[in-house]
Amino acid sequence: RARGRPVLHVRATDFLRPASLRYELGRTNPDAFYEGWVDEAGLRREVLDPAGPGGTGRLLPSLWDADADRASRARYVDLAPGGVVLVSGPLLLGGGLPFDVTVHLELSPAALRRRTEPGQAWALPAFDRYAEEVVPVSFADVVVRADDPRRPALVEPGADR
Repeated sequence: RARGRPVLHVRATDFLRPASLRYELGRTNPDAFYEGWVDEAGLRREVLDPAGPGGTGRLLPSLWDADADRASRARYVDLAPGGVVLVSGPLLLGGGLPFDVTVHLELSPAALRRRTEPGQAWALPAFDRYAEEVVPVSFADVVVRADDPRRPALVEPGADR
């Protein structure tokens, strides 16, 4: 926005799969969280492809209301010419989604554990698996160390990450 470009922020949490699929292996299964909570096909179909080259520019900003466990009933919006779509959420870089620029917020394992609410600690093995299997710090366009949110640190390209 600071450069005069319109921005549409899309949250991955608005593209979760239905509870019957997310919770098939239980509500606190870290492998299910890692492998299948986000409807990546829906995110691609409704946001990334229409926003990409040759796309229609007509995007659905949310697909699923996880609290109500039903379609969000959102209306399609038109991305303005030169507009930017910002997609935020955890564990997004491992699925081959067609992002133009990727930013990975890196936390040390200790900081992640310290900053995770006790009720969400069940998900920590998913983040460990993501860091080990996907290794987003090795290919993200921008890596920001965020152990202390008051002092985020940009990791220089090619630096030992």
